[in-house]
Amino acid sequence: MNTSIFLRRILPVLLVLALAAGGFFWTTRAKPVSVVLKPVSRGNVESTVVNTRAGTVEACQRTKLSTIMGGRIEFLGVKEGDKVKKGQLLMKLWNDDQKAQQTLAEAQRTTAMQRVKEVCTTAASAGREAERQTSLRTRGFVSEAREDSARSEADARRAACDTARADVVQAAARISVTKVEQARMTLYAPFDGIVANIVGELGEYSTPSPPGVPTPPAIDLIDDSCLYINAPMDEVDAPRIKVGLPVRVSLDAMPKQPLQGKVRRVAPYVLAVEKQARTVDVEVDFERPATGSLLVGYSADVEIVLDTRPNVLRVPTAALIEGSRVMILNADTGKLEERKVKAGVANWEFTEIVEGLAEGERIVTSLEREGVKVGARATADEKSK
Repeated sequence: MNTSIFLRRILPVLLVLALAAGGFFWTTRAKPVSVVLKPVSRGNVESTVVNTRAGTVEACQRTKLSTIMGGRIEFLGVKEGDKVKKGQLLMKLWNDDQKAQQTLAEAQRTTAMQRVKEVCTTAASAGREAERQTSLRTRGFVSEAREDSARSEADARRAACDTARADVVQAAARISVTKVEQARMTLYAPFDGIVANIVGELGEYSTPSPPGVPTPPAIDLIDDSCLYINAPMDEVDAPRIKVGLPVRVSLDAMPKQPLQGKVRRVAPYVLAVEKQARTVDVEVDFERPATGSLLVGYSADVEIVLDTRPNVLRVPTAALIEGSRVMILNADTGKLEERKVKAGVANWEFTEIVEGLAEGERIVTSLEREGVKVGARATADEKSK
């Protein structure tokens, strides 16, 4: 078989195989990935930190009151939710025995005061008599022994008078002791506030809290006229938090009513909570008095603004790849490429771009889509703008 005949027979077969291979490659090659592109724009970027766990709305003044001594509740002048004034009597335990002791002490003081009148009047008379005897002695009408006797009597009467006065002071002190004992059985409001909780009912026995034993207080009193937020912040963020920094507050109970505040205190120590990250407590004051609609105990989240950069180039933080890189779509090749950038201030939403991008350039923001990688062929999604 000559060469020409062989070529005429084999060339059609090779052509068919080439066309089949080309068709297979064309149909099986990877389709372009659809990506979302966003233009680099200008705007404000803030550097912020947020609490690691939910914060809590606290009262500036809150006291858990208990009587110093235990006893049966004889008087309960408030109910839970009542507003009270400073100095108002809240609770009193039975103390008739102490009242009886006070009555006895007052009677003893009255008796001692009457004794003072009697003894001191006699002492004054004895003193005058001693002066007369001295006068008579100088003129020779009485003996020296008579004068000494009169003076000794006057001194004794004067000492008895002083003793009687001391008895009055002692009786008054005894009265004070009984009043102190009675004060141990009563609770007065130390400030204006609202009664949050009461443990015990009229006629029940109220037990004070001994040292080291967590006994519930008799009355929990809250000053709801002054509120703040206590929030735990990660120990890593603590060195950047300063008193006076602005804060945005969001409450789970009022999600559509964000509040403004300022840092008022950063705790000087780190809390090590078991199985949780080490945190530093930060206290936040509301810029405007937050009372009425807020309740003590509400959970709250705080976002502390560390720094603000106005009108800077920015990109969505989620579009950044580790190592300060972004992904762009090369319009000429239709492939995805990486570009190194220099980032500035950042938060969870936006990151400032210092170098590497120009305003209006479009970057890939759909990094989570399958197939989005450097070198992949891509097309712009309809959501791109």
